[in-house]
Formats: sequence, C-alpha cells, structure tokens
Amino acid sequence: MITTILTAAAVYVATGIDYLVILILLFSQIKKGQAKHIWIGQYIGTVIIIGVSLLVALGVANLIPQQWVVGLLGLLPLYLGVKIWIKGEEDEDESNILSLFSSDRFNQLFLTVTFIVLASSADDFSIYIPYFTALNMFEIIVAIIVFLIMVAVLCYVSYRLASLDFVSEKIEKYERWIVPIVFIGLGIYIMFENGTFNALFSFLL
Repeated sequence: MITTILTAAAVYVATGIDYLVILILLFSQIKKGQAKHIWIGQYIGTVIIIGVSLLVALGVANLIPQQWVVGLLGLLPLYLGVKIWIKGEEDEDESNILSLFSSDRFNQLFLTVTFIVLASSADDFSIYIPYFTALNMFEIIVAIIVFLIMVAVLCYVSYRLASLDFVSEKIEKYERWIVPIVFIGLGIYIMFENGTFNALFSFLL
C-alpha cells in the first residue's frame, strides 16, 4: 500500500507540476472569496481527467478523442491571453484583471480554471491510462484518493507561493505583461504539442 501511495504521488507530481505557474498566477490576482473558485476548478478538471482515464483503462469506453482535437482546448487560454492584453491596456484598474477571466461566457472563475486544466490534460491521459491499467481495484481507489489529496497540496503550495511578498510584488509590477504572455504561450504550447496546428494546416491545404 505504501508503494501505491508513493507511486501515485509521484505520478500526480509528474503531471500536475505543469499547473503550478498558472495557479500561482491566478492566486496572486484573487480578491476576497475568489480562492475557492480556483480550488473548485482544479478539482473538477482533475476529477474529469481521472474519470475518463479510468473508464478507458477499464475498457468501459473509448472517450479520448484524437490528440489534435484535445489541443483545440488550447484556444481558451489563447483567447484569455489576447483578451487580457487588449482590455488590460484599456483598463487602468489593475484589480480588474482577474475579472476578465470570469466574464462573458465563462461567467464563473471555476469554469475557466476547469477548462484550463482540461486544456492541459493530454499528457495526463497518456500517463494515467496505462497507470490505471496496471493497478487492481483496491490500488486504483488508493491512487485516486492520493490524487485528490495531491490536488489540495498543489493548490495550497501555489497559494502560499503567490502570497510571498517578492512573488506577488513582481507579478503585480509586471502583470500587464506576465498574465497575457503566460496564457498566450500556454495556448500555443497546448496546440503545438497536440499537433493541432499541423492538423488544421492539413485541412486548409
């Protein structure tokens, strides 16, 4: 059981570390009462990824679309980055940056966080599915519990790092550049890594 716990923790760290920068960025921008949205969004996204991976691993369903289709989710952080870049130049009130994440169609911040988690999930599926396949039912239950605990650890560590003065001061000072660049970069990276650009070009040409 100890081996299962340690292995599950290592698997989550290997896949969840990608979210660290995004979570630090989000936590550094929160206003009172918004932290729970980030926690909820991270948990919902993670549960969906675990659930789909488990169903596929058990042979219950084949729910994973082609990889380039998953990459289309990269359009969300790309859209958010461009939106913040444009509107950030128009708005002098820095406290409104985070509200741009939760406006229009994604009128709840946790939904935006959920979609960002799902957009970054291609690598998670490629690791979780074979991992679950190698476990028995008891080990799967233990692994899932560990994953859920590790989500809390990741969110807490991100929150604490975002609370450090030198981190929050740097982000606050350069947020007009950091926020859009990180999200635009994330969107492009997700689409590139999943072969979405190549697929789209092949359709157009």
